[in-house]
Amino acid sequence: MANALKKTFWIACIAGLLPSLSNAQSSMTIFEDVRIFDGTTLTAKMNVAVEGNKITQISSQPITATADAVHIAGNGQTLMPGLIDAHWHTFMVRPTMAQASLAPLTFITLLAGAEAESTLLRGFTSVRDLGGPAFGLKLAIDNGVIKGPRIWPSGAMISQTGGHGDFRMLSEIPSTPDQLSYPERVGISAIADSPDEVRKRTREQLLQGASQIKLTGGGGVSSPYGPLDTVQLSVDEIHAAVEAAANWGTYVTVHAYTPEAIRNAIKAGAKVIEHGQLADDATAKLMAESGTWWSLQPFLADENANQLPDAAGQARAAQVFAGTDNAYRLAKKYGVKVAFGTDILFDANLAARQGSQLSTMTRWYTPAEVLKMATADNAQLLALSDRRNPYPGKLGVVEVGALADLLLVNGDPIADIGLLADPGKNLTVIMKDGQIVKNKLASQ
Repeated sequence: MANALKKTFWIACIAGLLPSLSNAQSSMTIFEDVRIFDGTTLTAKMNVAVEGNKITQISSQPITATADAVHIAGNGQTLMPGLIDAHWHTFMVRPTMAQASLAPLTFITLLAGAEAESTLLRGFTSVRDLGGPAFGLKLAIDNGVIKGPRIWPSGAMISQTGGHGDFRMLSEIPSTPDQLSYPERVGISAIADSPDEVRKRTREQLLQGASQIKLTGGGGVSSPYGPLDTVQLSVDEIHAAVEAAANWGTYVTVHAYTPEAIRNAIKAGAKVIEHGQLADDATAKLMAESGTWWSLQPFLADENANQLPDAAGQARAAQVFAGTDNAYRLAKKYGVKVAFGTDILFDANLAARQGSQLSTMTRWYTPAEVLKMATADNAQLLALSDRRNPYPGKLGVVEVGALADLLLVNGDPIADIGLLADPGKNLTVIMKDGQIVKNKLASQ
């Protein structure tokens, strides 16, 4: 009883302390003479008012301002929603693979914090984190301790023994219930080998604040053990996570490349498939018919590819690269709901190219379709978190009542989507939650 009261006391103290760290909202910001990206085209010049953290007015006429309002002269620049990366690993973007495995967690956390600010300054105001100990960093960002994007955290990715998320050393096998590996202890992954174990690990992530649950249903390009063609976690095991997540009002997403792994995930009730570059025609059709989201990444053998140190990983990557064109073709053929994400790993220089991957997407979609996918469409995917959505409100659009996550682009990103590949130069204003985090026009 005493321990329970002590825990309740400290939770109450933390809950009472943290809101005092939040940045105060400015009274009003007015974007003047901006062309708005409406999901298809750019509008004529308009004026947009932000009060608190929401868009309150959009008008072709001048907007009556408060005495202390901030005026931003757009002069015909493009106002668009903040970008959203639907497949991000906050803690695995900037460190090298060796650092992620061996460096102190405090160092990796500080790297993640630095990368969070860089992510925001690239114009990505929201990310869906799909594996890693991001809960504390999210709390720090939300309470104004450091700058960064909104984070939808999954917590530890749940994997079977020998699965894509099993990062244990061979010397740690066989495992014992009282001896968790380092990746398990810090919350990178969680190993589960029965429906009951999956259910428990799912509930542990939800307890910590997961907005959705990530399972690994098959091998991956960077898997230490499970080959790309392996099918991992049974339908019953995946369903145990789906049921536990649904009880908390949220959903399960599954890492899967092959048709069988994708079908198992859909059969078990998962709402999103991550990757899926090896899907066949029948599986793509099943995704469309079941309303399953396809969180695809533009994986190609180009300058944006994750670098792999070993020949086996490079061979697996070549398989995935070869399937990417077909995956997007099938998604378009059957009208599958597609999300945009990058899944950048272990490379700070590659992270800086996050926005350039939008240009890669024009291989399959028009620039306007790409921009809509990375804003309004991805916002719909984030909303699947339902009761566990950490940021209730409308995102991904420039509309009255929507949350004010906004970018001012010096140019027309529909005509030249490459503008977003150089955010330092071309993003003149970045606003997140009604707060200006960058304003190049202030000194002009």
